[in-house]
Amino acid sequence: MKKSFLTGLVTLIPMAITFWFFSFGLHFLTQPFDSLVRSFLFSFSFFAEHVPLQATTFITQGCILIALFCFTLFLGFAARRYFFNQLIKIGDLILSKIPLVNKIYKTSKDIILSLFNTKQQSFKQVVLIQFPYPGAYCLGLITNAAPPTCVDAVKASMVSIFIPTTPNPMAGYLVLRQEKDLIYLKMKPETAIQYIISCAVVQPKESR
Repeated sequence: MKKSFLTGLVTLIPMAITFWFFSFGLHFLTQPFDSLVRSFLFSFSFFAEHVPLQATTFITQGCILIALFCFTLFLGFAARRYFFNQLIKIGDLILSKIPLVNKIYKTSKDIILSLFNTKQQSFKQVVLIQFPYPGAYCLGLITNAAPPTCVDAVKASMVSIFIPTTPNPMAGYLVLRQEKDLIYLKMKPETAIQYIISCAVVQPKESR
């Protein structure tokens, strides 16, 4: 019975984690537009009278996802055209002038560009780092060089390292360390993330 229970647990946990990530992403994408789409759908008498209330959530989320997909597809197509590129630049300029908003917008844009730009070295190198105290090691991803102000203060060359948390790698710590304190690993970033998400259940097998 013990072996059967462990086998069932090993089968269930990946499914539960996958479902949790899917539910989180679905809620994150649809929640901002949920009330607006619901109000629009219920404005039609046929929908309000014949569609069960329990089904409205699925219909609403489906409509939002389809609309977001179409809008993203259109935006990507439009961004490749010169005229719309100019509009996007104007939008960037306006957002960059709004206090507080400009910081959030620029940071988010820089992160997305770093993740999807294959020429960038950010998040491409996996290292082993002693954290949060000597003798304890964590997997980290080198993001960039440390700010010059920090380097001048310490009088030593340093790099910025992102340490993802488990089982949610979207959160983590930003640590500045000297390169001599790092252990460079022959491990792909996606392998490291998989290892962290699985709480060390999935062991890294590939190297580059």
